[in-house]
Amino acid sequence: MNNELIDAPEMFLKNSIERILNDRDIKRKDHASLKKACESALEQLQQEIDSYAKKVPEQTDILPNYQSYILADGYFLPFELACHSNCNRIAITALDSLQKLIAYGHLVGDCPDPQNPQRLLIDRIVEAICFPFKGPNTDDNVQLQIIKAILAVILSNTCKVHDASLLLAVRTCFNIYLATKSEINKSTAKGILTQTINTVFINMERIEEEGQNIEVDWEEMVIKNVVDSIVNQVASMELHGNEKEVHLKSDDTTSTKGSFHTLGTYSPSPMLNGHSGDSIDSSDELNHAKLEFKTAEEKDAFLIFRALCKLSMKELPENPDLKGHEMRSKILSLEMILLVVQNFNTPLPDKHSFIYAIRHWLCVALTKNAVSPIIGLFEKALAIFVQLVNKFKVHLKKQIEVFFNQIIISILESSTSSFEHKWVVLNTISKICDNSQSVMDIYVNYDCHLTSANIFEMLVTYLSKIASGYAVDSSPNATPVMRERERKMRELGLECLVKVLQCMATWYEEVAWGKSGDLSAGDLEDSGSAHGSTADSVSTFQQYEQVKQQKGIIEHGIDLFARKPKQGLAFLQEKGIIGKEPADIANFFFKEERVDKAVVGDFLGDGEEFNKTVMYSYIDLFDFTGMTIVKALRELLEKFRLPGEAQKIDRLMEKFASRYCECNPNLNIFASADTAYVLSYSIIMLTTDLHSPQVRNKMTKEQYISMNRGINDQNDLPEEFLGEIYDDIAANEIKMKPGASKRPKLNAANATSRQKKAFQNFELETISQTAHALMQAASHAQQEFTSASHYEHIRPMFMLAWSPCLAVFSIGLQSSDDEEIWRRCLEGFRCGIRVACVFHMDTQRNAYLQALTRFTLLTAKTALSEMKSKNVESIKLLITIGVEDGNFLEECWYDVLKCISQLELAQLIGSGANGTIKNVFHIDEKALINLQERLGETSSQSVVVAVDKIFQGSSRLTGEAIVHFVRALCRVSLEELSLPGAPRMYMLQKIVEISFYNMSRIRIEWSKIWHVLGEHFNAAGCNTNEHISHFALDALRQLSMKFLEKGELPNFRLQKEFLRPFEVITMKNRSFACREMIIACITHMVKSHGDRIRSGWKNIFSLFYMAATENREEIVEAAFSTTTYVITDVFPHCFLEVFDSFQELVKCLSEFACNWYFPDISMEAIRLIRQTATLVAQNAELISHNSEDEHSVHDTQLVWQKGWLPIILELSLIINRCKLDVRTRSLTVMFEIMKTYGESFRTEWWNDLFGTTNSVVFRIFDFIKLGELGNEKSEWMVTTCNHALYALIDVFTQYYTNLAHLLPNIYDQLFSCIQKGNEQLAKSAINCLENLIVSNGEKFDADQWEHTVKLFEKVFKASTPEFTETENPSEAPNAQNGEVDAESNTTEPISMSLLGQDDSLLSSSITQCIIQLEAVCALNNMLFGRNAFKIEGPVKKVNSPNLNGDDLNGVSEDMHMFKYMSSAHLMRSVECLIRSHELARQFNTNSTQRTLLWKAAFKGKCKPNLFKQETNSLHCALNILFRLFAQVGTEGEAKEYRDRIVRLVNRAVDYYLEIHAEHHRNAWFAVIQLILNRTNELPDHRFKQLGHTYLNLLPRLIKSEEPQIIRDALSQVIGRAFDVSLNL
Repeated sequence: MNNELIDAPEMFLKNSIERILNDRDIKRKDHASLKKACESALEQLQQEIDSYAKKVPEQTDILPNYQSYILADGYFLPFELACHSNCNRIAITALDSLQKLIAYGHLVGDCPDPQNPQRLLIDRIVEAICFPFKGPNTDDNVQLQIIKAILAVILSNTCKVHDASLLLAVRTCFNIYLATKSEINKSTAKGILTQTINTVFINMERIEEEGQNIEVDWEEMVIKNVVDSIVNQVASMELHGNEKEVHLKSDDTTSTKGSFHTLGTYSPSPMLNGHSGDSIDSSDELNHAKLEFKTAEEKDAFLIFRALCKLSMKELPENPDLKGHEMRSKILSLEMILLVVQNFNTPLPDKHSFIYAIRHWLCVALTKNAVSPIIGLFEKALAIFVQLVNKFKVHLKKQIEVFFNQIIISILESSTSSFEHKWVVLNTISKICDNSQSVMDIYVNYDCHLTSANIFEMLVTYLSKIASGYAVDSSPNATPVMRERERKMRELGLECLVKVLQCMATWYEEVAWGKSGDLSAGDLEDSGSAHGSTADSVSTFQQYEQVKQQKGIIEHGIDLFARKPKQGLAFLQEKGIIGKEPADIANFFFKEERVDKAVVGDFLGDGEEFNKTVMYSYIDLFDFTGMTIVKALRELLEKFRLPGEAQKIDRLMEKFASRYCECNPNLNIFASADTAYVLSYSIIMLTTDLHSPQVRNKMTKEQYISMNRGINDQNDLPEEFLGEIYDDIAANEIKMKPGASKRPKLNAANATSRQKKAFQNFELETISQTAHALMQAASHAQQEFTSASHYEHIRPMFMLAWSPCLAVFSIGLQSSDDEEIWRRCLEGFRCGIRVACVFHMDTQRNAYLQALTRFTLLTAKTALSEMKSKNVESIKLLITIGVEDGNFLEECWYDVLKCISQLELAQLIGSGANGTIKNVFHIDEKALINLQERLGETSSQSVVVAVDKIFQGSSRLTGEAIVHFVRALCRVSLEELSLPGAPRMYMLQKIVEISFYNMSRIRIEWSKIWHVLGEHFNAAGCNTNEHISHFALDALRQLSMKFLEKGELPNFRLQKEFLRPFEVITMKNRSFACREMIIACITHMVKSHGDRIRSGWKNIFSLFYMAATENREEIVEAAFSTTTYVITDVFPHCFLEVFDSFQELVKCLSEFACNWYFPDISMEAIRLIRQTATLVAQNAELISHNSEDEHSVHDTQLVWQKGWLPIILELSLIINRCKLDVRTRSLTVMFEIMKTYGESFRTEWWNDLFGTTNSVVFRIFDFIKLGELGNEKSEWMVTTCNHALYALIDVFTQYYTNLAHLLPNIYDQLFSCIQKGNEQLAKSAINCLENLIVSNGEKFDADQWEHTVKLFEKVFKASTPEFTETENPSEAPNAQNGEVDAESNTTEPISMSLLGQDDSLLSSSITQCIIQLEAVCALNNMLFGRNAFKIEGPVKKVNSPNLNGDDLNGVSEDMHMFKYMSSAHLMRSVECLIRSHELARQFNTNSTQRTLLWKAAFKGKCKPNLFKQETNSLHCALNILFRLFAQVGTEGEAKEYRDRIVRLVNRAVDYYLEIHAEHHRNAWFAVIQLILNRTNELPDHRFKQLGHTYLNLLPRLIKSEEPQIIRDALSQVIGRAFDVSLNL
C-alpha cells in the first residue's frame, strides 16, 4: 500500500519536472539554470524515492499522512524558474503543474522559505505564480493558468496563504480582470476574484462563529481534546490552535465580550509562533491607530477589505472614460465590497477589525462614490449603504446619520438633482424599507435622539412631496420623456411610502404577536452589538417619547431663534432647556450644532450689554492653549459665521485676542493683546481677499507683510511668521465646520441646461466634501445604537407619517387611472388602516376609512355612472378591512356597513328594480346599461363571499368590537327603514343572522349585544309599516325561541332583557294586528318552552298585563287563556321558575280582574289569584329554602314579601278599582285567604297588613280616594267599607293572640270610619267595635282597656253636637228625626233614610246625635248585654248581703265586660254617658230650638228630639254606678258613688215628674224601673248608706200615675226601707 501511495505523487511530480525539461526551448541559453535545476531535482527525487521506500515499514493505517508520500515543497525551484521564464509554454506548464500539485495537496508550502527564513515557502510560491503576469501584453493562456493556480492556492485545504501573499494573489486577479483582452479570462478572473474574496470572508466568519459558540464546559473540552489528539496521531500531523484577542487600542474600555478561544485550522509559520497576535502598524491610518488580530483569517479579511476601499476611493479624471481602466477598477472594487457586505451574516463585536475597516475606510469611501455624477458608481455605493443599514447599523450610528442627512436627504430636497440620482436614491430608500427592523431603528435612534436629525420624518416629508408631484418639474413645456420620468418618480415615491406603512404593520405583527414585544436574541443586530438592545430593556418606550417631545421643543425653539433670536431664547428658557444666565446661553450656542450659525454670529456681535456678556462667556469656552493664532482663529470661526458688520467683527476679534493671549501667557511674539487683535483682524481681511471670487487683484505675500508693519507695539512681527500665516490662509481658507453652512441654490427657471449641469456637479462636489469631512469625524465617534424592540414605537412614527401618506394615497387614487398606481394607493390605505386600528388611533383610522369610503362612490350623492375598476377595488378593500380588522374599527363599522348596504342596493341594478335604483343613485337609462357592466364584478362570488364573511365572522369579534359592530349595523338598518317610500330590510335581515351567529357568546357579551339589538327591534317593531314591524316581530320570535332553547340558570336576567322588546313594541305600537301577533308569539313560547323560561316570565306577565287593559276581546281572551295555562299547568310543575316573577303574575291577574269590559274574566281572574295563594301555601317551605339570592331577607320572610304580600296587595287594588260585584268578590277572597292561611303568618307580616294607616288592608278605607268617587262614595261606604269592617274584625278576633298589639291601629281605623259622618258606616264601625270588645275583652290587659276607654271618649266627644238658638237651619239635614212629640203615637228611632243625600253629614248635629246614641248603646251592650235597656220586672229583696255583690239577684247574669273593667275606666265611661245625657236633656227641653229645626229641615209631624239618647245614657250610667256602689270595697269610694247616685236619681226623678208627654214618659220607664230595681238589689249595708234623703225621693213617684210594674218596684223599695228602719 505504501508503494502505491509513493508511486502516485512521485510519478506526477517527476512527470511535471520532466515536461519542463523536455520542452524544446529548455536548451536556450537563458534557460540553463532552469535546465540544471530540473536535472538536479529529478536526480534528488529518485534518490529520495529509493531511500524512502526502504525506511518506511509496511503499514495498515486507514488514514494516510504526509509521511506516506513525498511532498513537492523541496522541488519547487524548477517550477519557480519556469514561472520566471520568458517562454509562455514553459510558464504555462509550470503553472499548470503548480496548480495541480497544490490542489492535490502535494505542495503545501508551510515550511520556511530556504532563501528567506523570515517567510513561508507558500509566500514564494504565490509570488512565482503571479510573476508571469506582465500587464496587458501577457499571453491569454498564461493569464488563465495564473488565475487557476491562484484559485487552487486559495481553495486548498493544505496550503494556507495569508497577509501580503494573499493580497498579491487578489491584486493579480484584479489586474488580470482589468488588463486582459479576453472576455473568457475577464469573466474567469472576476469569478475567481469573487470566489477568493468570498472564501477569505467565509473563513473569517467561520472562525468568529466557532469562537462565539464555545461553551465553557470543561468535561466536553477534555473529551474534545482527547479525540483531537487521537486524530492527530493517526494523521501524524499536529493541528495547532491559536488563542488570540482582538481589540482596538483607544481610550474606550475593552469589549465586554472578553476573550475569544478558537481552535485554528491552519499551521502558522514559525515566525508567528509565540505571538499573541499579529499586527500591522497602520501609521497611515486615522489617528495612527494600531490594530491587533486574533486570527490570520481576520487579518486577511481586513487587508483585502481595506485594499478594496482604497481602490474605490481613487480619483477619476475630469472626464473619465466609462470603459477605462480607472472606471472599471472603481466599479469592480465597489462590486467586490458589495459582495462582501451582502454575504456577511455573522454578528461581530463593536471593536472588531472588520467593523473598524467599515467605519474608517468603507464609510469614507462611500462619501466619494455616493455623490458621483456617474450613475453606475452612485448606484453601487448606495447598494452598499443599504447593506450597511440592514446589517451593520448597530456599529454605524453616526455614519448612517451623516449618509442620510448629507447625501440621501440632500439629493431629495435639491431641486437641481438629476432624475437618475433621485431615482437611485428612491430605490435605495425602497430597499431599506424592505427591512422593517431597519426602518424602526432609524426612527428610534435618530428621530428619538435629542441631537440627531429627524431622518424618518424628513424621509416621509420628501417622499410625500415626490409622490404628490410637488418636487418634480412638471412645466407645461416638458417633453414626453420628462413626463414619463415624472410619473415613474411619483410611482417610486408612492411605493416607498407604502413600504414605510408596510414596515410598521409587519413589524407590529413580528414583535407584538410573533415575539411578544422583544426581538429574538439571535437577531443580527442584537447579537453583534456590544450595546445591542440592552438599552431598550432599561430605557422604556415612555422615555423615548419624552426625549422625542423634548427634542420637538428644542427644535421649535431653534427655528424660532433663527427668525427672532430673543423670542427663541425666551421660549427655550420658558421650557427649561437653557438657563437665563449669559453663561447658560453661551454654553447652549457652543454645544448645539443645529442653531443657525449666521444668527449666532450676529447675536454674539451685537453691541447690547447682554449680548456682549454672552459673547464673552462663549469665547471663554474655547481653549487655545498651544495653538497658533491661525489655528485658534480657525477653531473659533468653525463654530459660527462671522457677521458682515465691521463693528461686530471688531468686538469679536477684540475678545478673541484677549482670550488667545490669556491661554498663551508665555507667548513672547506678541507685545500685547492689541497685537493679536490687529493681526486677527488682518487675517480675516486676508481670507476675504484671497478666497472671495469678487476680488480680482489678490493680495501678495509682500503686501500682506507690509500691511502688518508696526502692529506689535510699534515694532514689526517676524516676516517668516507673517509669511507662514499668508501661506496657510492661501492654502486653506478659514471657514465653518462642514455642514454648518447652507448650500447655494440655483434658480432653475432661468438657468440653461449647461448651467444646470454645471451646478449639479458643483452641488454634488459640495455634498461630497461635506459628507467626507463629517464621515471622517464620525469614524472616531462612539454612539450607542438601540435596536427597537417595543411595538409602541410605531405609534409616534405613524403620527408623523399618516397625514402626508393619506394625502398622497388620496391624490393618487382620485387622479390616476393607472392600475399600478391606484393599486399601490389601495395597499397604502390598507397598511395605514391596519396600523391605526391596532393602535386604536381613532382620528387616523377614521380619516383613512372615510377617505376610502368616499372612493367607493357608494355613499356619494353623485351618480354611480362614474364607477371604475379602482372604485370596485376600493369596495373590496373596505370589505376586506371589515373581515380582517373588525376588532379595531369601533365607530368606523358604520362606514363599512353603510357601503355594504349601498352595495347590495347597487347589485340590484339589472334585476328588475331599476326604477328604485335610478331614483336612489340618480342614474339615467343610458348610463344604467354601462353601469351594469362595471358593477358586474361587485356581484362576483368573491365579493359576495367577502360580505358574508363579515357577518359570519362577527362571532369571532371581541366582546367590545361586537358591540360597535352591532351598534353600527343597527344604525344603518334604521336608515334603511327610514327611507321615504322605499324602506329596505337588508340590514334588518343581517341583524337576525348575526344574532344567531353570536348567540353562543358568554352572557356578559351577549347582554351588551342585545342591549343594542333590543333597542333596534323596538324601533323596527314600532314602525308604521306593518310589513317591517311584522318582520321584526317574526325575527324576535325566532331569536327568542332559539335563545330559550339554551335555558337559563337561576338568578340570571338575560331572558328578561331578551324579551324586553316585546313589551316595548306592545306599549308603543297601537296596531291591533301587531299586538295580536305579539300575544300569539308569547303564547307559542310559553307552550313550547315553558319549562325553560325563568327571568323571561317577568316580560311575559308584563305583556299580559298590558293585554289585560285592552278592550278587544280577541287579545284579552288570548292573553288570559295563556295566563290560565301558566297557572294551572306550568306553575305547579315549575313553581320556583315562575315564582321569581310571581309579583308580575299577580299584577297581571289583578289587571284582568279590573277590566270592566269582561266581567266573567274578572271573576275568573280573582279565582286564579285564590289558586295562586293555595300554591304559595303548598310551596312555602320550597320558597324558604330557595332564598340564596335574597341575602338581605330572612328565609321565611321571602314567602311573605314575594308570595302573600303581592296577593293581598293586588286584591286590595282590585277592591279599590273595580265595580261592586268584583270588589266584593275580591274583598271576600282577600279576607278568606287571611282566615285560611293566617295561622302561618308571622307578627311582622300582620304588621304589614294592619300596622299603620297606610297598611295593605287599611287602604280599603282610603277616604281621600273616596272623594274621587263622586256619587259612588255613599255606595262604597255602605257596601265595601261596611263589609270590610266586619271581615276585618272577624280576622282580628280569629287571630287575636297574634294581633293584640295592633288593637290601637284597629281602634284608629274604626274611629276614622265613625268620623266620616256616614250613618250606616258609623253604625257598622260602632257595632264592629262592640263585637270586637265583647269577643276579646276578657283577654284585654290594662293598656288595652285604656285604649278602649279613650276610644269611647273620642267617639263621644266627636259625636257631641253644639246646638244654639242661632244655628242656621239650612245646615241640618233635610230629613226628619223619626222621634215624635206628644201628639204622635210614633216611637221609632231616628233613621238616616229620612235625611237628604247631602255628603256633608259629617258636620250635621243630628247625625252626631245618632252616632252618639249608637255609642251609648254599644257601651251599654258591651258592659251589660243587648237586653240591658229593656224594662225590668220588680226584683225581690236580697236574702244575704254580700259586699262583693256576686250573688245579687240578676247582677251576675247581666254583666259581660263590666267585670273586666277597672272602676276608673268605668267612671270615665260614666262621665261620657252623663255628658251625653245632659246634652240630650238640654236639647229636649229647648222647645224653641227644636221648633226651628223642625220647620227648617224636617218634614215629619213632630219636632226632633233626643229622648232615647237622654234615657239610654242615664240608664247605662246609673247601672254602672249602682253596680260599682254595690261592689266597692272601701267606704270612701262607696260614699263617692252614693253621692253620685243620689244626685243623679234626684235630678232624674225631678225631671221625670215634670214630663207630661206620654212618649217621653214612656222612654223614662226603663230608667225609673232601673233605679228602683238597683236600689232594691243593694245589700243592706249599702241600702242603709243611701240615707233618708235618697229614700224620701222615691215616694214622690206615688203622686204620679205610673205603670203597675213601676208601682210594684216602688212598693218593694218602700217596704224594704221600712224593714231597714225597723231593724235600725
